[in-house]
Amino acid sequence: MPSLRSLFLIAFSLYAAEAAPQNRNGRNRNGNGRGGGGGSRGQQGQTAQAQADQVPQGVSVATDGSTILDTTAQVNGETVRFKVSAPADQFTAGSGVDGGAQAAGALGSGLGLNVLLHGDGGQSFFDFPNQAVQDGLAGVAVLAPDPNLFWGGGSGLQRTDGEAHAQIVNDLVRDVLPQVLAFDADRVSFTGVSGGSLLLSGFFMPAFMQNFASPATADAAAATAGARGAGAGAGGASLSARQTNATAGRKESQVLLNCGALAPQVAVSAAAAAALANTRLHFQSTQAELAILQESIPEALVAYERVVTDAGLGAQQVAALQTVDNSPDGGHCEFDERGFVSGVQLMADSFAALVRPGGDGRLAGTAVAVLNPVPGNERLVFSAPA
Repeated sequence: MPSLRSLFLIAFSLYAAEAAPQNRNGRNRNGNGRGGGGGSRGQQGQTAQAQADQVPQGVSVATDGSTILDTTAQVNGETVRFKVSAPADQFTAGSGVDGGAQAAGALGSGLGLNVLLHGDGGQSFFDFPNQAVQDGLAGVAVLAPDPNLFWGGGSGLQRTDGEAHAQIVNDLVRDVLPQVLAFDADRVSFTGVSGGSLLLSGFFMPAFMQNFASPATADAAAATAGARGAGAGAGGASLSARQTNATAGRKESQVLLNCGALAPQVAVSAAAAAALANTRLHFQSTQAELAILQESIPEALVAYERVVTDAGLGAQQVAALQTVDNSPDGGHCEFDERGFVSGVQLMADSFAALVRPGGDGRLAGTAVAVLNPVPGNERLVFSAPA
């Protein structure tokens, strides 16, 4: 059995291993090695996945006093580790959580989900910045089933297992989580961090968004345009317009892409495009973003704007639905202009304000408004890369 001290050192080494999209030698593509050993062997030659396996699973207490379940499930032949943070009485009787009494597949109190995909190396899985129930959404984090803990596998922007990993995320949320937690399957949102954002935007959203957001209706589209014309919120896009579009369908979903994005790497089906036309989407970067992401994020902005335009939305409707910002004067994921961990935590704390209905569009605890409409802001201006 590993000692408590050795487990702490393993966890710490994983914490130090995330951040930038990595190449397989553990260095990001602009060569500065930020992100540490995400693509290399760490303690005693172990892979990041092997180190993660030594960090205990089980039940713990979240920051809001709710319960965190850290467990695994078999999904499409892969062992997938995930965390769920929710009140104990909303877990199922078979979950292993004391006090869990819900039936599998039950609605329970109607909690939604905010599902987080970490960056290369897995740090944000262990930090679990979206833990607790926030704005009615229970926090979920999923660990990439990859030896290096890369969502989509591969390295850099080449995510060679992207399609398989996107399928795993879809199936975990739709088939596995209802066996663990009572929640409203029509209220599932997503947060990406760095490599997790690449998986969401490059593979998951174009393939599976129709499972989490209903198509926008003609009435909702007209209401969105009218609401935007009636008044502008932060960044020039109407908050009431965003709310109208986000809640028009039976299923509603919001997506927050932090420090990374790809244009779709797989075909966008008509059903997915219609769902994306009803999905609130915010891209957040920083001034000193990594060089490869300074190229890929604007490409993603153009691509996703085109998807919903081709689905029938006008410029005002797109402006209300899709927003972007890269104003923080920090490096990769340093949204608070201080550090990676604190920056990612700031974005998790800001989720409701940025993409949920009625949010004020400001970073948590600040007066910084970041909801600039994508139309007209596709060509982001960065400083020198980190």
